[in-house]
Amino acid sequence: MLKICHVITRMIIGGAQENTLYTIQGHLEKGHEVTLVTGPTTGPEGELLKTFCPNGMKIVKIPELIRSLNPWKDWRAYRRLRKFFMENHFDVVHTHASKAGIVGRVAARKAGVPFVVHTVHGQAFHSYQSPVKNKIYIAAERFAAKYCDRIYAVAQAMVDQCVAAGVAPREKYQVVYSGMDLQSFVNAKRSPELRARLGIPEDAPVVGMLARLFELKGHDCMIAAAPQIVARIPNVRFLFIGDGILRDALQSEIARLGLAEHFVFAGLIPPEQVPTYLAQVDVLAHLSLREGLPRACVQALATGKPVVAYPLDGTPEVVLDGETGLLGEPENVPQIATNVIRLLQDRHLRERLGHRGQELVLQRFDWRRMADILEESYREGVAKKRMG
Repeated sequence: MLKICHVITRMIIGGAQENTLYTIQGHLEKGHEVTLVTGPTTGPEGELLKTFCPNGMKIVKIPELIRSLNPWKDWRAYRRLRKFFMENHFDVVHTHASKAGIVGRVAARKAGVPFVVHTVHGQAFHSYQSPVKNKIYIAAERFAAKYCDRIYAVAQAMVDQCVAAGVAPREKYQVVYSGMDLQSFVNAKRSPELRARLGIPEDAPVVGMLARLFELKGHDCMIAAAPQIVARIPNVRFLFIGDGILRDALQSEIARLGLAEHFVFAGLIPPEQVPTYLAQVDVLAHLSLREGLPRACVQALATGKPVVAYPLDGTPEVVLDGETGLLGEPENVPQIATNVIRLLQDRHLRERLGHRGQELVLQRFDWRRMADILEESYREGVAKKRMG
């Protein structure tokens, strides 16, 4: 049995958080002792632990462990984590995302934890951020990388970007695709009742987006492409699943374009309802400019729905152009519209891409497979440390 601790800043309803809980669930089922350390969870993204909390998991909350930069709180979080690690004698500390990864890895190594690992769910540095900020984040990641034994990445693209930035040598990385419960998506069915509740006509084709209403998620590009799509497909509906700080601004822009009747805001929904909502969609648009492994694409493909996306980060490892979806130039609004129209007007193409996509994700993204790969890595790493 291993004694494992995961560290993450907040447990919102999000990909990194679901990844972490599925890993924990898999390891609890194998008989390991697992603790989750998290900071405060606030905001419109919801609290994942209210709907998904693995049986047997211990939870410790550290108020100072926050996502934003705060030197005083960061120092306090580091001190509390180091003390906690020293008192509990963990075999493995596994940190997630940038902030928890920096504070947690240093604290774990200083506390003498045998095997310290980290998962890159998405880069803190990226091309849509200022060069100064990128330099700071890269320097911080290089610093933290020295304090861990292994770095997992949810996509090969994450590894390539980190190595190119000089964060750590390639041999320190391992790709572990983000696992999820896909069977509920495979089994999801079209629901006339849900469509009626959302105000979507039964015969209306639906373009879905599953993402927080937040910067760089691409809702603005979808709205900009909507007039061209509506002109060709007048009864189309756009279903936005998720909530966030940009909701009012997005709705204002839609109203300005006179397209309010074509857009449906589902808001924040419980994770267990996501498969049913995706089953109402004909095409998923994933237009995020910054993503590690796009879980929304995996989930849509698991329901048999093709994806329109950009070839950024880990997306091309899921959305294979012309095979499981259509890729286009980032922020190219006319191309977005063209790709969406093409799929909505060609049912056979949609079905072919969706079927191939379902095959791909079932093979690659099962959560138990992810948990097994990580368990093997933990065991090997701890064994090597104990041997000296």
